[in-house]
Amino acid sequence: IVDNNIKARRSIRAFLPTEVKKQDILDIMNVAGRAPSGTNTQPWQVHIVQGAAKQAITDEILSIFNDPEALKEHTEEYNYYPSKWVDPYLARRRKVGFDLYGLLGIGKEDKDRMKAQGARNYQFFDAPVGMMFTLDPIMGRGSMFDYGMFVQNIMLAARARGLHTCPQAAWNHFHSIILPHIGAGEGEMLVCGLSLGWADTTDKVNTFTTPRVPAEEFTHWRD
Repeated sequence: IVDNNIKARRSIRAFLPTEVKKQDILDIMNVAGRAPSGTNTQPWQVHIVQGAAKQAITDEILSIFNDPEALKEHTEEYNYYPSKWVDPYLARRRKVGFDLYGLLGIGKEDKDRMKAQGARNYQFFDAPVGMMFTLDPIMGRGSMFDYGMFVQNIMLAARARGLHTCPQAAWNHFHSIILPHIGAGEGEMLVCGLSLGWADTTDKVNTFTTPRVPAEEFTHWRD
């Protein structure tokens, strides 16, 4: 069952407006909270946004999303991606972009449609539930390792309940907007966001699945 949930997890980019019950969200969080962490520090804080609170974040970010000058005022609090891309990571990144835009019929010269697709991130892909994950910046890099296991648990527990997710680093660029909206304190930095809900199976964007390198290519044996 665990294997099936792992294989069934993928980033969903179109959700139905169907409500997700609060108890289901709490059940997912309680399961996810069993993630391991160094010396049981459990460094995660989760801010769940729905309804008007979620829309307020969307509205403020989209109000500046198409303004290049306004965007200059917003930078990531930490570097999620490398400052210099090299292969094979660059090739994989490019393939995802080409494949996704190709599926949607967006050509590489169609900058407006690319921008519009990027903006879908900040609409939570229409998911009814948004999650913002924060971390006390006093914690070390190992806590980010712990955090990854925690967020993965959320995604797998969601699949076990028929729900889907989309983890999103795209929110990091706007941490200075998001943190006040979610009532985060001074001891919190944004790690990433996530959209949660029921997948719209009629939208072709949700047929998109990224390839994975076979284990033989990244597993190294010494006898």
